[in-house]
Amino acid sequence: MTLVVGLGCQRGCDAHTLLGLFDAALAEGGIERQRITALASIARKQDEPGLLALAAALNLPLRCFSAEQLAPFADRLSHKSAIAFAHTGCYGIAESAALALAEHLADAPARLLITRKKTAQATFALACAG
Repeated sequence: MTLVVGLGCQRGCDAHTLLGLFDAALAEGGIERQRITALASIARKQDEPGLLALAAALNLPLRCFSAEQLAPFADRLSHKSAIAFAHTGCYGIAESAALALAEHLADAPARLLITRKKTAQATFALACAG
């Protein structure tokens, strides 16, 4: 089974904040950190220092998708954010990115295993496929 974590964050969100959300959401879902295959986000975050540091700390690849690549997943989101859409052209970065990468890696339909978890600075979602 392919497990992918999708992440969204505000500019300047640090790796410590992201890791706290990552670990808390996985613990709540009863999923061990080492079962995660990869991290995903939106292309505009591909140079975000906190995301890059998190990927390095977890030794996981980070794959980013354009808003156009994420748009087809809008009808499968647990929550559609008009604010996220206004800023990015995508209704939900964490959930969309997790679904997109899980389907890409597994070459199979994906579903959300953990829907959007949110802190003041970041969002998390977990998708599985295969």
